[in-house]
Amino acid sequence: MLRLTLALCLFFLTQIAFSQKKLELADKSYEDEIRTVQLYPNLSANLDKLKPAVAAVNRQNLVLEFDDLLGQRSNYYVRLIHCNFDWTKSSLQDLEFLNEYNEYAITEYDMSTQTSVPYVHYYFEVPAVKLPGNYVLVAYRESDKNDLLLSRRFMIYSNEVGLLTDNQSQGLGNLQLSNQQLNFRLNYSRLDVVNPYEAIRLVIRQNQRWDNARINVKPSFVREDKRELEYRFFDQSNQFKAGNEFRFVDFRSLNFPGRNTGRLDRSQRPFHLSVLTDRTRQDQAYAQYRDMNGGYIIDNQDNRDPSVSSDYVFVTFSLASAKLAATVHLLGALNNWDRTATSRMDYNARANAYEITLFLKQGWYDYQYWVEGNLQDSFQLEGSHFETENLYEVLVYQRPFRPQADLLVGYYQLPVNSR
Repeated sequence: MLRLTLALCLFFLTQIAFSQKKLELADKSYEDEIRTVQLYPNLSANLDKLKPAVAAVNRQNLVLEFDDLLGQRSNYYVRLIHCNFDWTKSSLQDLEFLNEYNEYAITEYDMSTQTSVPYVHYYFEVPAVKLPGNYVLVAYRESDKNDLLLSRRFMIYSNEVGLLTDNQSQGLGNLQLSNQQLNFRLNYSRLDVVNPYEAIRLVIRQNQRWDNARINVKPSFVREDKRELEYRFFDQSNQFKAGNEFRFVDFRSLNFPGRNTGRLDRSQRPFHLSVLTDRTRQDQAYAQYRDMNGGYIIDNQDNRDPSVSSDYVFVTFSLASAKLAATVHLLGALNNWDRTATSRMDYNARANAYEITLFLKQGWYDYQYWVEGNLQDSFQLEGSHFETENLYEVLVYQRPFRPQADLLVGYYQLPVNSR
């Protein structure tokens, strides 16, 4: 009976959402039953699913996976959209970046097994493109491009620029205890550019986040004699708050829940898991441990094949804190870093705590508490320490005379404080 009720609720939510669907060139699910969307390089180990959705032109091996909680197979299709450096749609026609018609059927799927919440798990290999650049993969139902399921960003790059760093990552002066900065030089000698200050666009992001990425970063100096651009940031505008190592919860097993799990209510299905109550880390000293930089891994220690045997669970997160004069969000890859009503925490005055309940697939999840509001420090509940391990990505774009679109001509990963 509970399964039927959950399925009916998801069905009616889908019907309501359908009339409100509007494509966004971002990481987004447009129906409540489309869950656990992952786009990653198709390499060998499970941990590769944590890697950015980025591939070289000569090695395009990206894979899309997602679950449909209605539990009944449907005919789904995919198309690709080429975007400029700022994720606006480019002017390119489909055949300028593809070798074939821009519609691909999703044909690989499996039904869930022995789960309280039935679902269909879909698998799709992203088709190769001809040009480097930013792309958005869009999935939709029954060849109706307006009946959207999900959109997901990915990048294809070529190596046309060189990058040199000086390994200086701390901020300046009294900022050095909380900020990280990247100092590096770009050599553009292989590019045909007249005015590199304007022709080359640079984007930097931290831990695969787009919500706080630095877009169109300008160089500090242009060395035309060496055909180099030098990036040294002397103020906070292009520095990053280092943040703290992410909090985490492990419910890969529902028979023996792991670290940071509290009570598991088995009296109803789906199960309801309470994460141990967190506390503010403001003014605490930095504590080193390994995290997944806000990512998550789907895994199941009770059954084989985590993709189809892992169950969905209601998971309640709570943070003991006085009420703040600002909105508090729970953020991570688990909700695409999306600071909306779905990530906003409610304050429980009786428990003196912020609370939120999410519907998540079994696995290991990183997360953090983010403060939103004017004159508020976003990391005031987490703390920010220059010692924190973070992964930065530098994306270099150029718009040539032809084609008239931004191409991703350089991509580099710059780990800071790697363990």
